[in-house]
Amino acid sequence: MSGSKVTKSRWVLRSVAAVSLAVLAACSGERSGVPLDDLTARQIFERGERQITQGDPDDAAFTFGEIERLYPYSEFAQRALIMQAFAYHKDEDYPNSRASAQRYLDFYPTQDDAAYAAYLLALSYYDQIDEVGRDQGLTFQALQALRRVIEQYPDTEYASASVLKFDLAFNHLAAKEMEIGRYYLKRGNYVAAANRFRTVVEDFQTTTHTPEALHRLVESYLSLGLVEEAQTAGAILGYNYQSTEWYESSFALLTGRGLTAEAAGDNWLASIYRQVLRGEWL
Repeated sequence: MSGSKVTKSRWVLRSVAAVSLAVLAACSGERSGVPLDDLTARQIFERGERQITQGDPDDAAFTFGEIERLYPYSEFAQRALIMQAFAYHKDEDYPNSRASAQRYLDFYPTQDDAAYAAYLLALSYYDQIDEVGRDQGLTFQALQALRRVIEQYPDTEYASASVLKFDLAFNHLAAKEMEIGRYYLKRGNYVAAANRFRTVVEDFQTTTHTPEALHRLVESYLSLGLVEEAQTAGAILGYNYQSTEWYESSFALLTGRGLTAEAAGDNWLASIYRQVLRGEWL
């Protein structure tokens, strides 16, 4: 290799090494934490965005919070607050996410991101609904928060998403009632069981649990000797859900005792049956 080529190769290697060291130094500086006091609001905001992208939402939440401390009256302070709520939520720190979202709503209620803040606040409850067996207080809070999004921001994409989640949370509450009702039914406590299934039929009519609730009412009332109530529950089941397994099971129970699935007597189910015929139920 000629002397000129060796010199050129060494220069290229030195240049590449210098660039690599500069990149490493920059990355190291960011990781080690160049004092935020020395950065502009935009630079701090961009660091927070990078931290989220790199999978460090906890660090990002802190970084976004520093913008409000260092630049409280800048446009980035407002944007950072909603991003802090998002970062906390991504980190599954739901109480802090909710607190940041609420502060945004308190300070900037008329801004465009207010709808998203309200949605994040609702999600801070909704995303903790994971098991039917747990206390349903979070479900009620999620429903209330989701309803606020739907009612206060009806023309936003967050309202549409909230409607879907509202239905799922509502269904979740019905599932809880069904679980307790089955528990009582299995142990022969038919009055308590019937009360739970009645709650589903009366208060959660639009959920997927209604057909089974009606069938369980047939079971419970037959066990209690309340024949007319059992027949009426079967009639409602047959009118709305004749193609389901629950109607087939109820039909078999009733006919096995020489009974028919028809409205009978004057009871709470008879009132619902009349509503069904008028098309006012479900």
